[in-house]
Amino acid sequence: MTGVSTGSTSGSSPTSGNGPTAKLSIDTTAIPGLLVVHLPLHGDERGWFKENWQRAKMTALGLPDFGPVQHSVALNSEAGVTRGFHAEPWDKLVSVATGRVFGAWVDLREGSGFGQAVTVELGPDTAVFVPRGVANSYQTLDHGTVYSYLVNEHWSPESTSEYTYLNLADPTVAVAWPIPLVEATISAADAKHPLLDDVRPMPPLRTVIVGGNGQLGRALRALLPDAESVDLPEFDCTDDATVAGYPWRGVGAIINAAAYTAVDAAETPEGRRACWAANVNGVANLCRVAAEHRIPLVHISTDYVFDGTLEVHTEDEPFSPLGVYGQTKAAADALVGQLSRHYLLRTSWVIGEGRNFVRTMAELAAKDIKPAVVADQYGRLTFTSTLAAGIIHLLSTAAPYGTYNLTNDGPVESWYEIARTVFGLVGREPSDVTATTTEEYGTGKQLAPRPVHSALDLARITAVGFAPADWREQLADYLREG
Repeated sequence: MTGVSTGSTSGSSPTSGNGPTAKLSIDTTAIPGLLVVHLPLHGDERGWFKENWQRAKMTALGLPDFGPVQHSVALNSEAGVTRGFHAEPWDKLVSVATGRVFGAWVDLREGSGFGQAVTVELGPDTAVFVPRGVANSYQTLDHGTVYSYLVNEHWSPESTSEYTYLNLADPTVAVAWPIPLVEATISAADAKHPLLDDVRPMPPLRTVIVGGNGQLGRALRALLPDAESVDLPEFDCTDDATVAGYPWRGVGAIINAAAYTAVDAAETPEGRRACWAANVNGVANLCRVAAEHRIPLVHISTDYVFDGTLEVHTEDEPFSPLGVYGQTKAAADALVGQLSRHYLLRTSWVIGEGRNFVRTMAELAAKDIKPAVVADQYGRLTFTSTLAAGIIHLLSTAAPYGTYNLTNDGPVESWYEIARTVFGLVGREPSDVTATTTEEYGTGKQLAPRPVHSALDLARITAVGFAPADWREQLADYLREG
C-alpha cells in the first residue's frame, strides 16, 4: 500500500496579544499511530512561548504516554537540508523550534500499511508523534531551522543497526519535495538508502512469555507461536541478574505465566520461602524491568487473595488472603498495581494441559473408582485456552490498563457438582461421586485454607469486548479432545 497524504500548517507567527494562537489538538493521519499535534503559541511583542511536550494534556487527547528519555536538537544552517528516511526502533515526538520544515513519513512496519506515506509542513505551532517503525524525513524550508525531537530510548552507535531505511528519491512513494532533491543538501549515507522494494520491514515488538512450559504458558504458546518463551532452569525470575540481563529492548509485552502454585506445600517452612521467592521476589524483578523499559506487564493472580466470605468477588474487593499462597499473590498484586502499564488478571480453578482436577476425575471414572469430593467450595472452572485468549484480547485491543477478573462464564457450582458433570460426560453415573465437606476431606492432611467462594464477577472483562465461554461447553470440548 503506497501513497502520499499531504497536510500543511500555517507556520504563522504568534499574535501580538497575550492569548494563545490556537487550541491544543491532535489529528490522526493515514499512517496508524502517526499523529499531528497542533500547539498553541502564546505570544507578545517579546516573542512566543509554547508547551512542546505536556504529558497530562496531550495524553488526554490521545497521544501515547511514550515516556521520553532523550531530547535531541538539530540545527540546519541552510534551506534545502534534507534528512532521512530513517525508521527507528523507538517512538518520538518531532517539532520545530524555529523555522519551517517539510516533513515526510513512510510506514516501514510489517503489515498492510507498508509503504503508506504522509507529508506535513511543520512550523513552531506543529509537532508530529512518530511511532516505532515509521520512517522519518524532513526538508528545511528556511535558513537556520532548528529541529527538535524527544525519543523514548537512548541513542547509541550500535542502535543504528536496528534502523530500517528508505531512499529519499524512491519512485513508488514519490514524495513531492518542495526543493528538488538535486538541489538539496543530502548526506552521502542518506543518498545510498534502498528503494522500497528492497527495504527490510521493521518487525513488530516481541512478546515474552515467562513460564512458557506451564499450563497457561503452553496455551499462550499455541496462540502466540512467534512469542519468546522463557522458563526454568535457564530463566529464573527470582535471580536479579538473569532478569536484568535479558534482552528486553524491542519487547512489547511481558506475560507472566510463572508462579509457585503448590498451595498446601506453601504452608511448610521450605515451601513458604520458595513461594515468596517465586511469587513476590520474581514478580518484583519483572516489575522493575517493565518499568525501566516501559513494557506492559500481564500478570496472573487468583481468587486466593480473598478469604471467600463474599459469594462473588469484584476487582475492587480489599485483600484478605487466608494462607501463604494467597498472601504472596496479594503482595505481587500490590507490586504490579504500581506499574502504569499493566494487566492484572484474577482467575480461579484453572484447567489446562497436565495434571488437574478434571483429568483426575476422568481417570478415576475410567478406573471405576467412586470418589468423595468436597461440596462446600464454590466457583467456576477456567480453561487455559480461555485465559490465553482473554490476555491476547486485552493486548491486541489496547484495552484500558488495570485489573480484570477472567474465568469461564456459566453457573457457580461446587467441586462435587463439577465432578458429577465430568463423570456424566465420560459415560459414568454421576451418582458414583459422593459429597464430603472440606473439614472431612482434610482430616489427617496438612492442607492450606481455601476460600469457600471463588466466583469472580466478569462484568469488567465483558465490558471491554471479551465474553468468556460457558465452562460447561469448554469442559465437554476438553474431555472430548482428550
